Amino acid sequence: MDNFYKAFNDAVHQTVASLEATDRGGQVIEANIAFQELCRISRSIQDSGRKQYLVGNGASAAFANHMALDWTKNGGVPSHAFANSALITAMGNDLGYEEAFSAPLSWYAKSGDLLIAISSSGNSPNIIRTIETARNKGMGVVTISGLRPDNQARKLGDINLYTPAKSYGVVECAHQILLHAWLDMFIGVCEWAINDYQNMRRC
Repeated sequence: MDNFYKAFNDAVHQTVASLEATDRGGQVIEANIAFQELCRISRSIQDSGRKQYLVGNGASAAFANHMALDWTKNGGVPSHAFANSALITAMGNDLGYEEAFSAPLSWYAKSGDLLIAISSSGNSPNIIRTIETARNKGMGVVTISGLRPDNQARKLGDINLYTPAKSYGVVECAHQILLHAWLDMFIGVCEWAINDYQNMRRC
């Protein structure tokens, strides 16, 4: 490979451009329409005083933490992630890792809240279990998955964002882009239409 960086960059861009969005019944949704619906859902969460919960393993846990903060601070939508070390190790030790997110979700979430499940493989047992718990509580569900097109998670959300790449690095890069696109669309940050640098400080 003469130019690895260009090939990697092209792979990430191709993966994002090839996003497959579907509804709970498996019907394809055009990407921009899907993001409009995601923003509508988040606006409804905000207006009704509900909350968003983000879960994921590994890099996806980092994304969940990051976006829970950004949604709360920048988007004004109260959002939480169950990704602190005390909680995860206690859940793994006391209840088993499959309950690492589903147990706290069952304690804190309410009907009408939203679960955002981030999973590169879409097959992690603890993520699938958390989606089941969310459904039992009457929550909405958004899934963000990748790798194999027949993964379990992409069939379980009200909106499912699937990134068709074969390697974890590219899937994870694409997922971070999608998560930021959702939030930036919600709060109206348009990189291509601003003339000065964004200042997140509230002065």
